[in-house]
Amino acid sequence: MKIKWTLFLGLFLGVALPVMAQDDLLNELNQDTKAKEKVAAAFKGVQVCTMQSTKMAAKGEWYFLVSHRFGDLSNGFDNFFGLDNALTKIGGLYGPTEWLTLGVARHTLGKTYELSGKYRLFTQEVDGFPFTIVGYHTIDINSQLEKEEYPELNAIDRFSFSNQLLISRKFSENFSAQMTPIYIHKNLYEPTEENANQALLALGGRYKFSKRCSFNLEYAYRFNTPDNDPYYNPLTFGVDVETGGHIFQLVVSNSQAMNDIRYFTSATGNFDKGIYFGFNLYRVF
Repeated sequence: MKIKWTLFLGLFLGVALPVMAQDDLLNELNQDTKAKEKVAAAFKGVQVCTMQSTKMAAKGEWYFLVSHRFGDLSNGFDNFFGLDNALTKIGGLYGPTEWLTLGVARHTLGKTYELSGKYRLFTQEVDGFPFTIVGYHTIDINSQLEKEEYPELNAIDRFSFSNQLLISRKFSENFSAQMTPIYIHKNLYEPTEENANQALLALGGRYKFSKRCSFNLEYAYRFNTPDNDPYYNPLTFGVDVETGGHIFQLVVSNSQAMNDIRYFTSATGNFDKGIYFGFNLYRVF
């Protein structure tokens, strides 16, 4: 009997232990897989409103973009509610890899050419890392500056730079938020009105109120402004509309500029006077 029980026990352990070990291993693999599951994009558009979001072009994707900001709505019929003084941005984005997006754009304001690079550092995970973190940099080249206005103008004076760290979190299917520390440097600036180096902290959010529509809001606080600063902190709200391969954004802002450097540092409106309506349109290829 002892021999039989010994054989039975040995057979049971020989079968049960590998099965139990296999179950434990499968549980660990499932947990690892769940921990590494990526969270879908916190924002549908590559911009929250005007500021950049952590959304990026997928590998091999091309984006064609057109942005428009009409003139000051508060002037009424004097400028036909902004239609007489519209600004335009035309550009494109390309994703050579999943983690990198490159862009080029041309703005009518200042006849500015803008080069941009956006790269993903971390991605939010379902039960893992809590944020998506993306680096973003722009170079602006102002081609409108003239020697007659600036006799000592050099080519390098046309350049301005922005450096941003985009940190977003998707809290639910309907709500996402983003925080963005920003550093801006201008080679040419007005000493009495602005500083060559400026620091900001921007906040943005998105609330999805239907299957294809969301309400977006963004605000940036400027830290080191001069005493006689004539500008305001930029504030913009808008609506995203997804239409197949298009993403259409309607926005209202206190800043008419659309390039990051002027948008963040030179907002002229306070919503009493200085209200600018516009849109961003993206076509994905």
